[in-house]
Amino acid sequence: MVRPFVRFSIPGTLALGGLTAGLISSSMLLEGIQPPKAQAQGTPSLLEFRWENSKDYKKLYYWQSSTRRRDRANYFLMLKPKDRKTAILKLTITVPDYFNAKIPPERLSLCLVHLGGMLSRTRCKEQIPAVFEVSEDQTNIDVFPETPIPTGGTYAVVMKIFNPNKRGMFQFNALAQAPGDVPMGGYLGSWLIDIN
Repeated sequence: MVRPFVRFSIPGTLALGGLTAGLISSSMLLEGIQPPKAQAQGTPSLLEFRWENSKDYKKLYYWQSSTRRRDRANYFLMLKPKDRKTAILKLTITVPDYFNAKIPPERLSLCLVHLGGMLSRTRCKEQIPAVFEVSEDQTNIDVFPETPIPTGGTYAVVMKIFNPNKRGMFQFNALAQAPGDVPMGGYLGSWLIDIN
């Protein structure tokens, strides 16, 4: 005996099937459209590697706007209150000789800094009048502020330069001379700058 084929129809199933097919096809179309990916910003790395790590090395905080070779960049070489015990009469920054970027004195400034974070940018709050001298071989930057830099607040030497055309890590050292009868220079710390 052959059973007859019976077709059952539930009202609204065709409408639900069409709606489901429409949702699936639209989600497949939207899946191909993705938002632009965020690019990494030039911030100090979380992991720092040094060949000869000694107790005499002290890491200083810095921020740079770009880490790409030959790119225009702003460097903020910070000096936080915990990095110095006395006022600074003269600041000397030593630059490695293989950092082949031009550092013109007119592109340097000294300022009181507002430190940035997740929601704000690092920026200058107040410009400090200072005289800058860069050696001919571009390995020393001497900063002479009009008045000594006090121990409170975060100050920065701001450089607006083009990055070097070589990749690598570059150690800039900060030496400070305190006011007094016998002015002596002392090591404050180092900024370890990375160029990709």
